Amino acid sequence: MATTVTTPASSTTRTASSTAGKAVVSLSTGLEDPERVTVAYLVALGAAEQGHPTLMFLTKEAVRLAVPGVAVGTSCEGCPPLADLLRRYEAAGGRYPVCPLCFHAKALDPDHLVARSDIGGTIAMCQWIGDEGATTFSY
Repeated sequence: MATTVTTPASSTTRTASSTAGKAVVSLSTGLEDPERVTVAYLVALGAAEQGHPTLMFLTKEAVRLAVPGVAVGTSCEGCPPLADLLRRYEAAGGRYPVCPLCFHAKALDPDHLVARSDIGGTIAMCQWIGDEGATTFSY
């Protein structure tokens, strides 16, 4: 089965297979390095907007990005605002499993998360990847 995908960042339309390979972006850096966060979001967004089922696994300081209102601002001149990247990633179907150990160590509220995120560790991530595997990126 094929679906048509039009990316908001461009006027190009392509046909994406429903069996498109999965992508996993592992992000351990938070807003202490906003350029790294922006690059990780751009990679995840690129995969998601091209029709790839995509996860952004948030660990260490990156778990704070799963809290509404944290991922704001622009990391550099010419970079897109983080809030825009989050909105596009959500619209493209991207998900956020959030490391439970890291999240709870920071005493964050598990009932207060951005859309399409959930507290879930490596077992849930590996189950999602399944036997077909995934292309991975780490930031």
